[in-house]
Amino acid sequence: MTDYVLSEETRAKLKKVSTASVATALYKRGLRNQFVQGVVPVSPKAGTMVGQAFTLRYIPAREDRNPITVFRNADHPQRVAVETCPPGHVLVMDSRKDARAASAGSILITRLALRGAAGVVSDGGFRDAEGIGALDMPAYHARPSAPTNLTLHEALDINVPISCGDAPVFPGDVMVGDRDGVMVVPAHLADEIASECAGMESFEDFVLEQVLEGASIIGLYPCTREEHQRKYEEWRARTGR
Repeated sequence: MTDYVLSEETRAKLKKVSTASVATALYKRGLRNQFVQGVVPVSPKAGTMVGQAFTLRYIPAREDRNPITVFRNADHPQRVAVETCPPGHVLVMDSRKDARAASAGSILITRLALRGAAGVVSDGGFRDAEGIGALDMPAYHARPSAPTNLTLHEALDINVPISCGDAPVFPGDVMVGDRDGVMVVPAHLADEIASECAGMESFEDFVLEQVLEGASIIGLYPCTREEHQRKYEEWRARTGR
């Protein structure tokens, strides 16, 4: 558990950067495996998902422990996770990269959205994916899946360290999701990553403009020539970027 609290300033910065920029910034710090592999948006959203992780861990279901009647239990971890995920956080589910059974469905995810969650990520499947995709809240999964989670998964632990799509996720880490996928930013790096990526996005916008005008990428990307650095500074002054 972390004491880090995502500030609105950092959240706003991260909402303007891409997962590609975040991945590069983390790679510079030696972190290579922070991308959640194998998940895609249920339905692409205009904005970027940003929020601290609140986690749920599934294990393989044992048949005698997971009849459909377990959903009657008021303390069932899947239901409790939906009802206790703090507003502004992202519910992140370790579904063992197994989408043959759903990790949640549209009713639970709708409840999560109405409680103010910033998003939901599962490396398994969702049932009723069309309904989930219609929500304003960003949602990421491996693919649609009709069978209930009980056929393969048992929800066990809430807000513990997990793996999601092979990425390590600790409670309180910052999840950043766009149309490409989801990055996990370790909480202690979130503020500096946000600031660094804001500058990266500015430079890459400049580079793309230059390339569209016919410039060669040699010496431009990465910038190794003084003339390009000078042009970039002039571009920043002109555009306010």
